[in-house]
Amino acid sequence: QVQLVESGGGSVQTGGSLTLNCVPSGRTASDYTICWFRQAPGKDREFVGGISWRGTTSYADSVKGRFTVSRDNAKNTIYLQMTILKPEDTAIYYCASRRFARVATTSSSYDYWGQGTQVTVSS
Repeated sequence: QVQLVESGGGSVQTGGSLTLNCVPSGRTASDYTICWFRQAPGKDREFVGGISWRGTTSYADSVKGRFTVSRDNAKNTIYLQMTILKPEDTAIYYCASRRFARVATTSSSYDYWGQGTQVTVSS
């Protein structure tokens, strides 16, 4: 069992920035591929970006150049840095993990999920 603890959501205006945090409680973050997904009301959960246990990153086209996924091994934390936020980025954001595997863009590939954190971008 891996418990993923998320934090950092909130409300910002268009063009603003937010950073989300994900901590795999009791586990070593660098042993896991951890990705971010988001789900807006009435829509399917979609892949945002992620970092493999080897440190390789991958992003959805909709966020490339605006969002960055990184990992701080000393703090055992994965970050999703979001810049130039748009109203269409409004969603609940989830982090998810799978062990010693490459980044996958389908939600069914992940074994454990965080509780989600709300991001709201107003125009």
